[in-house]
Amino acid sequence: MSGPCFDNLLAVLRRDVPARPTLFEFFLNDRLHQRLGGAAEGDPRLAGGRQWLRAFAAAGYDYVTAHVPGFGFPHGEIHHAASISQNEGALIHDRASFDAYPWPDPETADYDYLTDLGADLLPGQKLVVAGPCGVLENAINLVGYEALCLLVYDDAALAEAVFSGIGERLERVYRRAAANEAVGACIVNDDWGHKTQTMLPPAIMRRFAFPWHARIVEAVHAAGKPAILHSCGARHEVMGDILDMGLDGLHSYEDGIQPVEAAYEQWGRHIAILGGIDVDFLCRSTRDGIQQRCRAMLERASERGGYALGSGNSIPYYVPDESYLAMIETVTSGRAELSHA
Repeated sequence: MSGPCFDNLLAVLRRDVPARPTLFEFFLNDRLHQRLGGAAEGDPRLAGGRQWLRAFAAAGYDYVTAHVPGFGFPHGEIHHAASISQNEGALIHDRASFDAYPWPDPETADYDYLTDLGADLLPGQKLVVAGPCGVLENAINLVGYEALCLLVYDDAALAEAVFSGIGERLERVYRRAAANEAVGACIVNDDWGHKTQTMLPPAIMRRFAFPWHARIVEAVHAAGKPAILHSCGARHEVMGDILDMGLDGLHSYEDGIQPVEAAYEQWGRHIAILGGIDVDFLCRSTRDGIQQRCRAMLERASERGGYALGSGNSIPYYVPDESYLAMIETVTSGRAELSHA
């Protein structure tokens, strides 16, 4: 039985062949955290992170995802149900409300959390740090989606100020996080698209959002760490921009947009392909069907490298545990760590 070895994910992100098949996931869910990692107990500040650490290790990952506590962009109440309105919670409507907005200070975030959680990492295990959403998602949260679509045309200077206020703060958070010795990579998480197109026209994305993403990637690379993009939706119109930013890995795939197999063939020579087993497919398929597709994807990449197995997005609560376990067991082959299951 082998334990975590972050070098495997680093090999994938270099588009090399890892020493063994490698798993990647953005996040699991509370039920799986409990099932695989046991109860979250002890110091409340670290209990949740330690539970995630144990769960990720038990499931066969070489890392655990983490966030920097104490930093985020305040917004109004958003009613969470089966779906979420992208027009709720807006606090910025004009220049006066922009000036009154309580912009967070990146220097007050709890970066020591990464060091303290890092002390519990298993040999070979690393933290992979994600942000509190990204440049575009936070802009939508602060302004509202429809209002933002109008703002970029009606008051471009204010739109620029909103994106800059978000981007420069995220850049500072990533720069501090990436420098931590416990951190092996960073996830730049920002949903850019719908099923058929980007949330904003590509030219608008290039003007307002992408320059900040390029600076975030540069900050992560300056610490000698890889940068992974997690972005849902159709990206075909901006794939050139993604590659120009120098991102090392690309995550989030949906069969209705582009199956991961096709993405690997089209883009795998240029950027590492992470995950991709469609969440709807996981929910609806049999154990044999899931494992057949996973094995075929691993075989596809076995000699070319640059691929880590995982879901197309994440493992929300509605994915059956047995479907998730069927997927990862094509890599772990029933390791003893899964005795929690």
